[in-house]
Amino acid sequence: MEHRHAKNDNTCPSCGAGALHSTKGIEESITRYSKLKAEFTKKIFLSGFLLSMAVFSQRILMNAKLSYLLYAIATIITGYRLVLEAGKELVYEQRFDVELLVVIAGMGAFLIGEAEEGAAVVFLFYIANFLEEYATYKARKSIRDLMETSPEKAVVKKGDIEAILPVEEVELGDIVVCRPGDKIPLDGIVTEGRSTVNEAPLTGESIPVEKKPGDMAYAGTLNLDGYLEIKVTKKKQDTVLARVLELVEHYSKSKSRYERFTEKFSMYYTPTVLALSILSIAVPALRYGTLQTSWIYRSLSFLVISCPCALAISIPVSMVSALTNAARSGVLVKGSRYLEAIASSEVFAFDKTGTLTKGELEVTDVIPIRSEVSPKALLRIAASLETRSEHPIAKAIVEKAKKEGIEIVQPENFSVHIGIGVSGNIDGKWYAIGSETMANGSRLEHEEVVSRLRSEGKTCVFLMDKEGVLGVIALIDVPRAEIIPLLMRLKKLGLKTLMLTGDDENTAKAIAKEIGIETYKANLLPEDKVYVVEELTKSGIVTTMVGDGINDAPALARSSVGVVMGGIGSDAAIEAGDIVLLKDSIGKLSYLIDLSRKTMSVVKQNILTAVSVKLALALLAVLGKVPLWVAVGVGDVGLSLVVTLNAMRLLVFEGTGLKYTEHCAVKEKTLEKQEVNEIFVEAG
Repeated sequence: MEHRHAKNDNTCPSCGAGALHSTKGIEESITRYSKLKAEFTKKIFLSGFLLSMAVFSQRILMNAKLSYLLYAIATIITGYRLVLEAGKELVYEQRFDVELLVVIAGMGAFLIGEAEEGAAVVFLFYIANFLEEYATYKARKSIRDLMETSPEKAVVKKGDIEAILPVEEVELGDIVVCRPGDKIPLDGIVTEGRSTVNEAPLTGESIPVEKKPGDMAYAGTLNLDGYLEIKVTKKKQDTVLARVLELVEHYSKSKSRYERFTEKFSMYYTPTVLALSILSIAVPALRYGTLQTSWIYRSLSFLVISCPCALAISIPVSMVSALTNAARSGVLVKGSRYLEAIASSEVFAFDKTGTLTKGELEVTDVIPIRSEVSPKALLRIAASLETRSEHPIAKAIVEKAKKEGIEIVQPENFSVHIGIGVSGNIDGKWYAIGSETMANGSRLEHEEVVSRLRSEGKTCVFLMDKEGVLGVIALIDVPRAEIIPLLMRLKKLGLKTLMLTGDDENTAKAIAKEIGIETYKANLLPEDKVYVVEELTKSGIVTTMVGDGINDAPALARSSVGVVMGGIGSDAAIEAGDIVLLKDSIGKLSYLIDLSRKTMSVVKQNILTAVSVKLALALLAVLGKVPLWVAVGVGDVGLSLVVTLNAMRLLVFEGTGLKYTEHCAVKEKTLEKQEVNEIFVEAG
């Protein structure tokens, strides 16, 4: 081979495929490939030319000595490093590696007079090494492409002076300037300017996001059309992009069972094959009392065919291709075993607030109880009272009034009644708005209306004057636009869904009915959620828990896979989950399921292809039906190329999940069933 394996570099014992797992390896792998590409190409063409001349000399000129010399020179050009590599591994590491199998096969072929076969074995194995280097390079380059989304320089503003500095030298609190077309160099808060920013490098979302003072901006995203000044809040190594890249690079800490199996398998495979090859020569020799060249040749063919390169390289390339694809789409998977677990999940358990719903209250009903007040007047008074409050209910009421174009005035003699509401004078008259506790002492007319609203899972607040209750305003935490099509998709795939919430029974029942979730459990404390998930996993059910961050951390940790929403704005979310949806787009869960299932399908295809072809060729080799050059050309080079190309398809995989998620993302209201069906038709 053209590169030296470090003793403890996590490389695959069979053929070095594990170089994909090196925690240092992105730049090293790319740099090595760039350096070796020219050498590989030169040696392949030179050795190939010499082999062609050797065949011409042997078959046309009938010059055996010249052809033997040309075969030998061609073999030395492509094989001398192979001999050194095999020798060092055998002497210094006491390890039988795949290089040793090829060296023995090549030298054995020359010794029994099959120079053409020996030269072909080494030449084709050299090409196989080149293919492995290329596969590693492509996988690593995909990750480096993510790294390159972050610029190396930043324009730092200090007073009226602008200075261009390396991003490593920018300090926390510095102001960086981003003009149209600039990439944002570091995470920070927008302090001046307005613009739209393309966050696709982090989130995979094609729709630009508006940025204004107070909004967060992230390293590696592209400022499109406005001027921004950003106060730096994170150093380069702490940005969201850096965290994503670090976790993608270190994914090998959590390998899939297929990867763990092939690593253990390779440790014992090579010496076993070598022993069987020796036995295939020794047994006939002992039985017939003579050492026959035909049996040696068959043994050498078996030796070469048994090289597990294709199997060893295909699984790591599949996994890193899938994980890189996910990272580019705004889905951070912290290990290939989690990708595998998603593919086999049977139950998806969802937290409600912030996951199934937006986590933001919206006004749904404004109902006067006394006839002298209209809904518009009711909303005007309520919004005017709430304009000074920071409570989520207050913000929702004020936002509703603004959307309706209703004039909001400042209240006089404003008072906060902690835990129950606020009061003040509007147009010289006293009003109060708050919970039912605040309304106690006043007779609630039309209680059936309030009862109905609450049965629909809505929160009710009451507007009062000194004479009693004027009206009721109902609010609800609205389901996310993507949730209905997502749940329909999960049901279509035969997966069970479960909602876990701390809300009361009425609210939980109403939300479950509206979004179409199969089962729900209400009135749960955080420890209750853990218990539910634990019971499922103890029953042998592979369970995926989906939550919105640290509040759900115990249940996320106890599940087979924990999926966290909205990691782009939360370090805690990135830490809490096994898989992080960097954007608040739960529809990407459908894409994740598609990707995981496709990945495991590709892995199984590669294993089945590698094992079946190897077994078939090994059987033919024992029967003396496979020449050495065919053993290498088909069983090693050809097979490695097939499984590698199959694995690399995952780099460009999309799945139907992304398609209908994008449809849902532009809708601002909850989807009706008919709209959902239309989306499925469009998404295929």
